[in-house]
Amino acid sequence: MSSPDTAQPRAADAAGPAPPLGPGPAASGGRLVWRPRGTDAVQTTASLAALVLMILVFSVLDAQFRSWDNVVAVVDAAAVLAVVTVGLTFVLLLGAIDLSVEGVIGACALTVALLVANSRTGLDLGVLGVAATVALGAAFGLLSGVLSTRLRIPSFLTTLGVYAIGLGVATILFSGERPIVEDPWLGDWASSRFLGFTIVSWVAAGAILVGWLIQRYTRVGRYAYAIGGAEDIARLSGVPVARYKTAAFAVAGAFYGLGAVMATSQLGSGVVQAGSGLNFSAIAAAVIGGTLLVGGRGGVLQSMIGVLVLTVLQNGLILAGVSPYAQQAVQGVIVVVAVAAATWPVRHRLGVVK
Repeated sequence: MSSPDTAQPRAADAAGPAPPLGPGPAASGGRLVWRPRGTDAVQTTASLAALVLMILVFSVLDAQFRSWDNVVAVVDAAAVLAVVTVGLTFVLLLGAIDLSVEGVIGACALTVALLVANSRTGLDLGVLGVAATVALGAAFGLLSGVLSTRLRIPSFLTTLGVYAIGLGVATILFSGERPIVEDPWLGDWASSRFLGFTIVSWVAAGAILVGWLIQRYTRVGRYAYAIGGAEDIARLSGVPVARYKTAAFAVAGAFYGLGAVMATSQLGSGVVQAGSGLNFSAIAAAVIGGTLLVGGRGGVLQSMIGVLVLTVLQNGLILAGVSPYAQQAVQGVIVVVAVAAATWPVRHRLGVVK
């Protein structure tokens, strides 16, 4: 029997999991910290350079692009995508994927529209309705995580199923009649401004800060890096992998719920298709910013660079008079190039599906 002087604590309790090979978290001062390595710094720098280059090009092509009103429009347009991308980042850090975004947002959008003052029900829960909607999003995320970890099924399959569940719930709540939001407080999110920006944009800024704090200072965030970087090593180090993977999905779902509330405020009503297109855009933004699909690399701030790249690109193309179809093609090309450039250094890991 080991004496108290010679007993060794569990690795997870003492200093977190052993650091994975290659880019990833490292142990420092008894906890996991994220230290960008060579390829991470290159990817982030390249994304920032692309953003700056686009701003310069569009500024030269159209004087309206340089106006303060357009800057405000870009920030407001990026708000919902930014919040959704923050949530998705936690899933991507695991090396997993989440295809449930649009279904979860649809269900949450109808839920908040029916819980606050509206044209269909007598409910007027206000802040409680918003909190319940965020909790519903977290519940959907929890379901995705539990199905993925307990059934040991690839996350793209389980989240696709949760997408269908969410879309079904949204359709049931819709009942053929769109609920109009009559709550002045929620309506003010999209109409009232502070320092020139809508409340929705300030909510997004707060959500980004919360996401970064979760990533930087909680076990959910730090272990997400460890699990995505080397899941087997994390498990051998004593990390309860299934628990923290499930928690990361739940955190992501909560951000989807908040994004649904913001989208409902902007639309003024509950819409089943409130999250249409957000799944692709969020994944694209995260990858462009440097959060890899293989896991263990990137983070909230890197993903936000990708959000700005996509939003600025779309805004600039609209001002340049490019057709929506051509815009989609350009975005697709950029995503393919970004994925190829970012994953080339870690291509030996791409055969693993989590």
